[in-house]
Amino acid sequence: MPQLLRVQSFCLSRDGFGTGEGQSLERPFGHADPNPLFSWRAATASFHYRTEPGGTRGLDDYMTRDYDHNIGAEIMGRNKFGPQRGPWENHDWQGWWGDNPPFHTPVFVLTHHERPSFTLADTTFHFLDAPPAEALARAKEAAAGRDVRLGGGVATIREFIEADLVDTMHIAVAPVDLGRGERLWESHTELLDRFHLESVPSPSGVTHLLFWRR
Repeated sequence: MPQLLRVQSFCLSRDGFGTGEGQSLERPFGHADPNPLFSWRAATASFHYRTEPGGTRGLDDYMTRDYDHNIGAEIMGRNKFGPQRGPWENHDWQGWWGDNPPFHTPVFVLTHHERPSFTLADTTFHFLDAPPAEALARAKEAAAGRDVRLGGGVATIREFIEADLVDTMHIAVAPVDLGRGERLWESHTELLDRFHLESVPSPSGVTHLLFWRR
């Protein structure tokens, strides 16, 4: 089976934004409240951070479980790793996720300012100043035959789409507008020249958009 580059469970607002304006350490999504974007996942039985029994089953739960299925490595942009810009002021801060990140694979962070790799639990972060094709080649090698997840943020996903490297995407569109921030598209129809699309509404209110390469 070929290794795929997959966007999995990437959450967007109805007007196409993946995050708000003014990202900071205290507000990872800027002016936006992230809860309306992610509440469909948090409600499921399979959500990573669920600490109590229960949660919903059905379509949203299936999509949540599929997030990790056959994933051997992740690629993300620096803005997903953290709010810092420019040269690293220090190496003490190690991402948003604490001592046990939810990735459980090698993660390749794209940045113009490289720093040494480090490991937290079973996740090793590598920092690359590389174009998309080179980063994907590195990630596929690390994935050891499994697929690579393209984690975002928005600018990174757009860069890999424009390089024609993305094989499949699952975008969850929440019924909320952000108005400003980092925008993936004006309309998902912009991508139909290179992807097939199936749109599946969920009882939770989100619409799951499933893209696969033409």
